[in-house]
Amino acid sequence: MPDYELKSLNLPKLTGSGLIAFTALMENPLSRQLLSGSLLENGGIPKLRYTNLEESPTFYPLVAPASENPFPIEPFEVDEKPKELPFASARDYRRFYQDGSLSPLDVAQKVLEAVEASEKAQPPLRAFIAIDHQEVLRQAQASAERWKKGAPLSLLDGVPLAVKDEIDMLPYPTTVGTRFLGTKPALKDSTVAARLRQAGAVLIGKTNMHEIGINPNGFNAHYGTARNPYNTECDCGGSSSGSAVAVAAGLVPIAIGADGGGSIRIPAALCGLVGLKATFGRVSEFGAAPLCWSVAHIGPLTTDVEDLALTYSIIAGSDELDEHSLLQPPLTFWQWNKPDLSKLRIGIYKDWFEHADSEIVEAAYAAVEQFEQAGAEVHEVVIPFLDEMRIAHAITILSEMATCMNPYRSQRNLHGAAVRLSLVLGDLFEAKDYLQAQRARTKAMRIFSEVYKKVDVILTPATAKTAQPYPQGGLSHGWSDLSLETEMMRFIISGNLCGFPAISFPIGYDRRGLPIGMQAMGRHWEEHVLLRVAYTAEQFVNRRKPPRFYPIL
Repeated sequence: MPDYELKSLNLPKLTGSGLIAFTALMENPLSRQLLSGSLLENGGIPKLRYTNLEESPTFYPLVAPASENPFPIEPFEVDEKPKELPFASARDYRRFYQDGSLSPLDVAQKVLEAVEASEKAQPPLRAFIAIDHQEVLRQAQASAERWKKGAPLSLLDGVPLAVKDEIDMLPYPTTVGTRFLGTKPALKDSTVAARLRQAGAVLIGKTNMHEIGINPNGFNAHYGTARNPYNTECDCGGSSSGSAVAVAAGLVPIAIGADGGGSIRIPAALCGLVGLKATFGRVSEFGAAPLCWSVAHIGPLTTDVEDLALTYSIIAGSDELDEHSLLQPPLTFWQWNKPDLSKLRIGIYKDWFEHADSEIVEAAYAAVEQFEQAGAEVHEVVIPFLDEMRIAHAITILSEMATCMNPYRSQRNLHGAAVRLSLVLGDLFEAKDYLQAQRARTKAMRIFSEVYKKVDVILTPATAKTAQPYPQGGLSHGWSDLSLETEMMRFIISGNLCGFPAISFPIGYDRRGLPIGMQAMGRHWEEHVLLRVAYTAEQFVNRRKPPRFYPIL
């Protein structure tokens, strides 16, 4: 049996003037040459460089669906008897619209007032970076008229929804969290925004994000740090930080994020939400900023599983504007809301599963017991090569991001210091490193395909730590903490590298009252199985509102 090789790191944490000084040293060619060797060594890069791989490279984790669909093709249907949660869902908005006690226009005005209140409070939540009030009210008025005629466009008609600012949405620019991109409004909706608009959702505005999505925290040097509603002195996670904060704080029930290395699932876990990264190619990337081509996904963050499934049902599916989306099989929602897990085989890699803080591991095992009571079979599995997967993902995403930002090298000084440092690291990789990472991707996909012959779902904690306090001095210039990032991304990266669908969902709270998340990963194209697991968890977890909450209904 291969040894478990993932390790917790104890590297220096850089903040404030120390971060600025170290970034300057790394940007200087002479000092970079002296420092880069130890940085690459700490990241494990030489290990992958000298790993003997026989596999050919896989540049995109696209997997052809089975010739015969193993599951019945069933459309999305709402739950007949949903569990009551302390948050408003799309179902609650529809109820108000149907009985006439509130209209979408009333709701839109309340949302705009709540966002303003969240910005005036101390500290401000900084969930949104751009809202066009007149555009929001125009959409809401049109929805109100449809509801008055009894002709809503979909189950999302009139429901307020937010979109991360790396995804094109009219009439806003797409800044990707920077000072210099998106100087003009987007010319066209992204496919995801267009589908939501066609469904009648009221698109409130663009949400805050970590600059260019390059780190998994909520800091942004230009638009302010997005704050965790459960504790505003703790990080909310990123890079879809504003989307998570907007939903957790009750400002909207649904938001759209993007995930290249946990950027949906990490903030979902830290903010007590459900977040889905579907199979690579399942959701069109047309209109998303081209930050990390081969690991990128767009997906929803919501308070409950029904809203997640509903939103996914609208945004997923083939799109001629994204060739990677054309391979997929039809969507199915077969048994997505059936908490009977009979015959479902759950895989646990014990060493990996337990590589997290004790409170998280305890909550995760308690969740597994609940799944067993619901009929699931639990099997121990072993997944070798996880450390090489970590390294391959780091090389892939940083190389792709550095390449994406190469046309803007003259403006690199306009980035925050931590972003500049990450881009320098991406510049250190060579073509052979990138090719080796893609060969490692091929091997990783083969390893997981063997595991998925024995189990249907692999369970892990979502993150190895719950939301952590901001480091001293971090709120002024940001921070670089590779040790903490490793803890937050430990269970995340294989889903991006291999293109598997993965979902993060709440399973409890730590002693500080901060959310604990669990992740379920499944086979390509089997999102409905993950929805069923998360839905089952929703039945036994008692959810709590955060202290910073703005009820709209």
